[in-house]
Amino acid sequence: MDIGKIIGTVVTTVKDPNLVGLRLFVVQRILQNHEPVGSPIVAVDIEGIAGIDDIVYVVSGGDAAFAHADREIPTDIAIVGLVDSITMTPETNE
Repeated sequence: MDIGKIIGTVVTTVKDPNLVGLRLFVVQRILQNHEPVGSPIVAVDIEGIAGIDDIVYVVSGGDAAFAHADREIPTDIAIVGLVDSITMTPETNE
């Protein structure tokens, strides 16, 4: 699972029938302190919950394809939730 910020949308004229009605977003993965990491990715918003500038968490691989309860979605990356807040705790030396 990764955390990311939605930075754009993807518009398609033709897509797999299982993706009809689902939105595609460009997501920039971020660290806990909101610093960007890596290249942006395209993710499917399987629940229709996200929008531009939202902080989301995404899953990839098999978890993404089976993230929707009712159907298998042909995707490698899926948005599965919105992040309300991130709390960082200091590391403990043991």
